[in-house]
Amino acid sequence: MAFDVARIRGLFPALGDGWIHLDASAGMQVPEQVATAVSTAMRAPVSGPGGAFPASQRAEAIVDAARRAVADLVGGDPAGVVLGPNVPVLLQRLAEAMGSGWLIGDELAVSRLDHQANIAPWLRAAQRPGAAIRWGEIDIETCELPAWQYEQLVTPRRTKVVAVTAASGAVGTRPDVPKIAEIAHGAGALMVVDASYAAPYMPIDMQAMGADIIAVSASAWGGPAVGALVFADPELIDRLPACSLDPGTRGPERLELGPHAYPLLAGLVASVDYLSSLDDTATGSRRQRLETSLGSAKSYLAGLVAKLISELRAIRNVMVIGDAMRRVPVLAFTIADMKASDALLALADRGICAFADDVPSGVFSALGVSEVGGAVRVGLAHYTTSGEVDQLVDAVAELRN
Repeated sequence: MAFDVARIRGLFPALGDGWIHLDASAGMQVPEQVATAVSTAMRAPVSGPGGAFPASQRAEAIVDAARRAVADLVGGDPAGVVLGPNVPVLLQRLAEAMGSGWLIGDELAVSRLDHQANIAPWLRAAQRPGAAIRWGEIDIETCELPAWQYEQLVTPRRTKVVAVTAASGAVGTRPDVPKIAEIAHGAGALMVVDASYAAPYMPIDMQAMGADIIAVSASAWGGPAVGALVFADPELIDRLPACSLDPGTRGPERLELGPHAYPLLAGLVASVDYLSSLDDTATGSRRQRLETSLGSAKSYLAGLVAKLISELRAIRNVMVIGDAMRRVPVLAFTIADMKASDALLALADRGICAFADDVPSGVFSALGVSEVGGAVRVGLAHYTTSGEVDQLVDAVAELRN
């Protein structure tokens, strides 16, 4: 393992602003190679695909490279990669396409742990035919999403989709997705996994995860504002109604609307290459380098978040929300007798970037956090150092004095 955080920090021009960026749950900062890839693509002649001239061929090459990069990231097939502006838009298209064939009596399962991006589209799609919604509830003490409850939530031949997150962007919990997928598949349901908050922090293998469709957001790991859906079985795309301007098109284009933002797709490729280089000893194919590098990043950040949680819990009247066994380095905490908004201002005065519990998620509503003044939410990144964690802990301790 060779995770050199000093080397990685050197890849991020934004880190020279003097702030401590613990706001990764809202999206990581952008590496220089990603910004360069976008600007270079904007300077080069790029036209619409389908032409016999270089500018058109360049556009086709960029799209092809983007599909292959996302496929390498999640262990999927490039032929099953649908590209779009962001995950909420893509999941809305998917829900509308799948929901067109649902009937009264059909069911869907969503969870309180998920971001609204993987809840709201399914609620809307279910409303039209009158399909029923079943909710996966969280354990309010640990913020776990117990997999066993899906035995009761999923109904054979009636449940059409089980939508669940691979990791919470609110409290960091990682559900047992393979177990939930096993239950879903046993009932004949499709498994839709939002891996937006998991992909920056750990190797993703959609086959091992049991995902039929997986969603990822490049901005989560320092890429441009681009999202993707990956279908484990690319043929499933052709069985869905098209939202494309050309209803007769085949493959991923059936769920892609309008022209692509080619410079952003070039940045997407560069961002996946960045992830593959986090461990400078990683070798082999890009997929192999991703597994090595993200494995190293996972180990490094697990140590930091364990330290952060332990030290925050040692501060009187500070409560870390949840106690999940499996997690990504995202967490939320409350400070007794202090509103989260006031705590954020005080942290900003000390040069620390953090957020309140305004992430669209059912977690904080289920916990009633808003009734006690809200929670402070922080997310660690590949470039976070142990010293920055110490500074956050010291700042929180000062707020209690």
